[in-house]
Amino acid sequence: MNEKLQQLIASIAQPDGAAALAASEHLDQLTKPPGSLGKLESLAIQLAGITGVDKPEFNRKTVMVMAADHGVCEEGVSAFPAEVTQQMLYNMLSGGAAINVLARHAGADVKVVDVGVNADVAHADLVNRKVRMGTANMAKGPAMLRTEAEQAILAGAEAVAEAVKGGTRLFVTGELGIGNTTASAAVVCALTGLEPEMVVGRGTGVDSAGLTRKIAVVCRALDVNQPDGNDALVVLTKVGGLEIAALAGVILGAAAHRCPVVLDGFISGAAALAARTLAPASAAYMLASHVSDERGHAAVLRELKLEPMLHLDMRLGEGTGGALSLHLIDAACHIMREMATFADAGVSDGQGAAQR
Repeated sequence: MNEKLQQLIASIAQPDGAAALAASEHLDQLTKPPGSLGKLESLAIQLAGITGVDKPEFNRKTVMVMAADHGVCEEGVSAFPAEVTQQMLYNMLSGGAAINVLARHAGADVKVVDVGVNADVAHADLVNRKVRMGTANMAKGPAMLRTEAEQAILAGAEAVAEAVKGGTRLFVTGELGIGNTTASAAVVCALTGLEPEMVVGRGTGVDSAGLTRKIAVVCRALDVNQPDGNDALVVLTKVGGLEIAALAGVILGAAAHRCPVVLDGFISGAAALAARTLAPASAAYMLASHVSDERGHAAVLRELKLEPMLHLDMRLGEGTGGALSLHLIDAACHIMREMATFADAGVSDGQGAAQR
């Protein structure tokens, strides 16, 4: 394994138990019955453990959109041609994509990183970390070289490190790449042992014949490449995508900097499985924003032991579900910082007298 990648993985520590306990004790002193804010309370406790601060505040949040193309598109697995990746990339850089709208509404930045778009894209706001011009067709052989998978992972981690220097303390995973639900399905199958029929979904909206073809392509890719599910680097190399590998790097990088990382949908879930396989400690830094309408995402979240905040039947990707969940994260943080305690308000704590 690449030495930088080894160092990244080794730098990921366990969450701060003392901060989590302090957050829990503070919640129990607020003017409410214990546990009455439900999942907002468990979210607040997790955020405290991740950051090491009992009342965290996230003044700057960034959606990290990793973009790349997939050689498997030549198998007809998408309702859209591969050229749409480049076209949507320009739309996103111009601020016109769904993730731009939802991120603006949530007060988050959008950082777009090219790790493998099959075109020369020039834009002032684009971060160029291109590893290669898209992957090879995984249905015929390995999607990329092992060194390329490592390079893509490190590109994601380095993008996080730069954002942290700029003040970001919370990240959302986003992606762009026609064909990436096919690669993600193969990654999930390889890492979990689930059958393609249980994981492969309609992605961009393929019809029933397209879905059957897509399942067959994933089966063929797994058969041709025989990826070892115990080795995430092998899986990413053989049946992954450059943006999936880069998202795994985003997750690892966020964990290394003690920052929460909010997972979006199915592609982000595949990257999270890879990150967890590489560094089990990284799982504690993951938050599930929503459960996607894409077949297989619910199974991925069960495998990760994550409970989604939202159920909105979304399957767009880009980080859109993650951006929507930021409002709930902000709400949990505001409760911790602004809600009065029994002592502050002179309200009885249920144990007898008013706390004053």
